[in-house]
Amino acid sequence: MRIGTRVSALLTALLLSACAEVQDVNATNADRASAVKRYDVLQSLAANDVVVVAGTQSGALLVSADQGKTWSRQSLGLASIVGLATCPDGSFVGIDFYHKVWSADAHGNGWKSVALKTPETPLTISCDARMQWLVGGSHATIAMSSDRGATWQVTDLAADAQITVLAMTEGQSGIALGEFGIVARTEDGGASWTKGAPIANDFYPYAAVFTNRNDGYVSGIAGTILRTQDAGVTWSKIENATQAPLYRLFLAEGKPYGVGAAGVVARLDGNVLRQVPYTDSTPVLVAAGAALPGEAAIVIGGTGGLARVIGTQVN
Repeated sequence: MRIGTRVSALLTALLLSACAEVQDVNATNADRASAVKRYDVLQSLAANDVVVVAGTQSGALLVSADQGKTWSRQSLGLASIVGLATCPDGSFVGIDFYHKVWSADAHGNGWKSVALKTPETPLTISCDARMQWLVGGSHATIAMSSDRGATWQVTDLAADAQITVLAMTEGQSGIALGEFGIVARTEDGGASWTKGAPIANDFYPYAAVFTNRNDGYVSGIAGTILRTQDAGVTWSKIENATQAPLYRLFLAEGKPYGVGAAGVVARLDGNVLRQVPYTDSTPVLVAAGAALPGEAAIVIGGTGGLARVIGTQVN
């Protein structure tokens, strides 16, 4: 079975099996009373100045209005929220493994869905400066909607591969990365995409983060981290001192962070990703992370109902 049959850059198959290990019937009374269940698998996180939103494998959305101290729970039914993004107006948009796009207001309220025909398996989502939704996924397709999912414009990159990363960088510029090292760029907000030279060695990207249009980082299998300083034209390997695969990259206080296997949280230090120590760390898969705006802190999420806030101040 080739790599392309794997579900997503977030290793959804791993998350599914991890979730199956802990069933609701085994939950304690305290767990049932809590908004965050210990059988939850947090797969995605996004935040604005008002709330933090987490998407779970089990079809629930968790919303915190107090910087991750407490959470409320909203059930979507049959759903698996594998990606979330914050739009410029503070609203949220998320992708559902079951062929839907969900959206809500800036308070994380009023969630509603629209059907998504293409890509058949959605894996990554972005919301650009013009409030357009962009979704990438299977069969190297990218769908763009400027009317909140009422209509979609689809770009087919003509490859039997998955688009696992979409990053709108500055203005109407953006980059898409995918299986077998696929690199495609847009300069018109996703209306058209141009394929560039692929990343070498059939690179499989888990996640990417860009500090500006040109400077970005992408994580891959076996803890590999690559950097580009020319908008994805060329890439060079940098050191990942944690040696852990990093399944999500994001910016906090302007600095790249990553989360991944064995409870690892990493932060860029110069040109090296180093582990961020935190109290009561647990060696579980961490699949999601996001900065808390206005706070020297990040929130992370993963298996076993992991939802933690970690301070980012360096002593």
